[in-house]
Amino acid sequence: MKVKLIELAHARSGDKGDTANVGIIALKPEYYSIIKKHVTADKVKKHFGNMVKGKVERFELPNICALNFLLHNALGGGGTLTLKHDAQGKTISAALLRMEIEVDETLFRE
Repeated sequence: MKVKLIELAHARSGDKGDTANVGIIALKPEYYSIIKKHVTADKVKKHFGNMVKGKVERFELPNICALNFLLHNALGGGGTLTLKHDAQGKTISAALLRMEIEVDETLFRE
């Protein structure tokens, strides 16, 4: 079944110049392997489409069940240069949490 990433994780985002930084943290440790498998750099780049002009990098943080993504050339030049409404990338985490991934339906059975 498909679920939105928000069912499995929470997130935080910000900026460094023209690069958006997004952290995805599993809500439960058992969700981390699913997130790690399905939320790849390529899928994140595809999810954001033309908004991300550069590459997307992924870094794994298994000790805290999290992934960190750098979205290069995603903020229109950065806070002081861009005309985008979200110059610091604060809403990018919410946008990524809307990404749908495939999971086994038994995952949500208690």
